[in-house]
Amino acid sequence: MMKKTFVLLAIAMMFALVGCHNQNSKTSTNDVQKAEEALFNEDQTTNLDAIPDAIATFSKYAEENPEAADAPEYLFKAVEISINTKQDAQQSIDLVHRLVTNYPEFDKDPVALFMLATFVYDEQLHDLDQARETYQQVVDNYPDSPFADDAAIAITQLGMTPEELVKMFEAQESN
Repeated sequence: MMKKTFVLLAIAMMFALVGCHNQNSKTSTNDVQKAEEALFNEDQTTNLDAIPDAIATFSKYAEENPEAADAPEYLFKAVEISINTKQDAQQSIDLVHRLVTNYPEFDKDPVALFMLATFVYDEQLHDLDQARETYQQVVDNYPDSPFADDAAIAITQLGMTPEELVKMFEAQESN
């Protein structure tokens, strides 16, 4: 009986130690690579089931390794995937805000903000005020970015119907 209790206690301690080790381990580049690989099926189509894990892994890597040179790139990948797959609007908003706050000099910040304004605020949430504010942030904070001109144009076209856009383009062509 004593031997059985000792064995069970030893097994329980092993599980406790393994559990503690896993909770303290940082997300590694190997974890990120695995998540990236899992995004695609053998036929190179997107593995939709892997999307949430990839976003979480990329985001967690950047959070746990903020000084790593590739951290903003992986956080941007999380942004791209979240926005392009329309996972969760609030998640996309939070990821973009983390990116521009934590990496204000990252060259893809204007792209992330432009995508946020277009695909999340305008198209997904239909929040034209927030879209306008985000486009204006691109114009004001990144005036040398190619996205600054696009954002300025987008501001003038916010809320326009396709018919109104066609009329506007026709008027511009006739001038």
